[in-house]
Amino acid sequence: MRGRCPVATLALFSARGIDAALPALALLPHTVRVVAPSAAGLAEAAQADLYLVDGTNDLVSAKRLSQLLHTAAPLVPVLLTLTEGGLPALSRDWGLADVILRDAGPGEIDARIRLLHVPQVVEERSGTVRVGSLIIDEDSYAATFRGRTLDLTYKEFELLRHLAAHPEVVFTRERLLDEVWGYDYYGGTRTVDVHVRRLRAKLGDHETVIGTVRNVGYRLLRPGTDEDALLPGAGDVTDLRPLTSQEAAS
Repeated sequence: MRGRCPVATLALFSARGIDAALPALALLPHTVRVVAPSAAGLAEAAQADLYLVDGTNDLVSAKRLSQLLHTAAPLVPVLLTLTEGGLPALSRDWGLADVILRDAGPGEIDARIRLLHVPQVVEERSGTVRVGSLIIDEDSYAATFRGRTLDLTYKEFELLRHLAAHPEVVFTRERLLDEVWGYDYYGGTRTVDVHVRRLRAKLGDHETVIGTVRNVGYRLLRPGTDEDALLPGAGDVTDLRPLTSQEAAS
């Protein structure tokens, strides 16, 4: 059907599920992942094109969560679902991209998602990914940043490629170990911190390309991302001790 929204991946932050938050959403082909309505759910919402916050039951908590999501991933749109009685409570500081009433029909939901959904990766040709001035050629295992070729090890390239394939998605250290190093890797999460530190040094920017999200993990930033959204904290201090021989080899 003309005008149909491309299938999007939505992270629904709700303790009650789709039927309680936005029933007609189940009639659409979009992929919906229900996650806990808390900061902990952010890691589970990786690779989502859009965040959907359930505000039909607790507006106070929904406001706090919306603000947190907007701060942690400012380029991922936040859509709030609520009842008509909650409309007077809304203000600009919620950090919302749009709102929708719980009883909206599938046509309206599809239209709002279509207007908010922006593909996260720009593929110039097969095997090439560009995020701003960062260009990764997967076929030749080469990466350039601001026109400068980066001298990367295999794991540094794999880590950068993985982050660039999902810009603005927050990855925990544990998830990066699983998806970049593999399930058979027995080293600790400290190796992720060390590889991120090395990448930042080679990129020439400390935290304006690879950002730290406090108590969660790392994400690759799109150009123009507000640096105030980075939340360095004591729990995210990189361990600068030398790697063991096993970790260094990885």
